[in-house]
Amino acid sequence: MAEIRLKRIYEAPANNDGFRVLVDRVWPRGMSREDAHIDLWLKDIAPSTGLRKWFAHDVAKWPEFQKRYRQELKLQEEALRGLHARAGKRPLTLLYGARDEKHNQAVVLKRVLEVLG
Repeated sequence: MAEIRLKRIYEAPANNDGFRVLVDRVWPRGMSREDAHIDLWLKDIAPSTGLRKWFAHDVAKWPEFQKRYRQELKLQEEALRGLHARAGKRPLTLLYGARDEKHNQAVVLKRVLEVLG
């Protein structure tokens, strides 16, 4: 698989983003669908509503959030493989709305996709 990148949905799209996938369950506030420039919105691959609300971007919960989210992703193997196939040889950019660039679901998802390779 080509390179997997992470990017906030609020950052301007770039020509080298490749296949742009929004991986949030909820549409990002203040972002129009036209401005998002996404190729795919995979809300079902995002953390469940319960997990998202439990985590609430609390860095102290980050280790446990990663563990729980990986468990949820085990039930999404078909979607994960489909994402690999759709991205093909182009770069894959996982888009997220969170302000914290190091502690969000896209970080975990990227690691899981890299292992699937």
